Amino acid sequence: MSISNSTIDSLLFNFRKLASVFSLLLIVLVLSILSPDFLKVDNLLTVGLQISPRAIMAIGQVVIIITAGIDLSVGSVMALSGVITGLLLASGINIYLAAFAGIGVGTFCGFLNGAMVSYGKLPPFIATLGMMGMARGVALIATGGVPIFDFPPEFAHLSSARLGGIIPLPVIITCVLGTLFYLAMVNTSFGRYSYAIGGNMEATRLSGVNVKWILLIVYAAAGLLYGIAGLIEASRLSTGQPTAGTGYELDVIAACVIGGTSLSGGVGTIWGALIGSLVIGFLRNGCNLLDISNFWQQVAIGAIIVIAVFIDQLQKNRTE
Repeated sequence: MSISNSTIDSLLFNFRKLASVFSLLLIVLVLSILSPDFLKVDNLLTVGLQISPRAIMAIGQVVIIITAGIDLSVGSVMALSGVITGLLLASGINIYLAAFAGIGVGTFCGFLNGAMVSYGKLPPFIATLGMMGMARGVALIATGGVPIFDFPPEFAHLSSARLGGIIPLPVIITCVLGTLFYLAMVNTSFGRYSYAIGGNMEATRLSGVNVKWILLIVYAAAGLLYGIAGLIEASRLSTGQPTAGTGYELDVIAACVIGGTSLSGGVGTIWGALIGSLVIGFLRNGCNLLDISNFWQQVAIGAIIVIAVFIDQLQKNRTE
């Protein structure tokens, strides 16, 4: 009995759509068997706290990828936001003003990325690669390459506070931001235009949509999220670290791809990126519990990206 092409396409689409959920369940099942400490509440809450900054950045990244873009500056912008906040806090500036400045720096970096892509006509890869170097360089120059300490105790509450004495505040912030961006992508013209741009930018432009303005908002919003992630990371580590976020680009992009986002644009969900972040977080935590080298973690994450992109490309080729 032969299987029709439409049936194969449907199976590939559904597999990609549910792969992140299956992967998450499989990882939880395997790690719960291999390590008795994995399913302990304290361990799960620790994982949630650790992945919150990357999950927040994945929300911004997935929106960019939906528009057929990519952002390589996520870790550097996050570090710069944390450094600026740390410098202001160490100088005695009010916590709220320092936090606002840190988020503002992240938003400004995202705005510059959007301007270079939409108005400067630079490929997203090149524009954000340049921003990755510039943001990291400014963070190192501002601190002299030395971490910043002497934060007021109140700043640590951003990461140490717990809702009901159980759920870490960063996890709550991540869920709230995920919900807001999900609603924006599903129920607003901004979301519909973002998907349309990723599907066919020229057709979207010819239909009367201000593509440049939408892209500018997309990258600026992502930068805002990177700034928030920088605050949480600085609070969690109790230091403004200019080298923070190094290599986060891989985890954030992997989370989006694992969550079913197509690197070709036009396909992806906020919740998929968050589930992908959980997959990465649980994978890293499980490797640590089982005393598996960090080098093998990188191999596993890289392999997951290749497999996910291969499945996406296979479906795209069959559709074409």
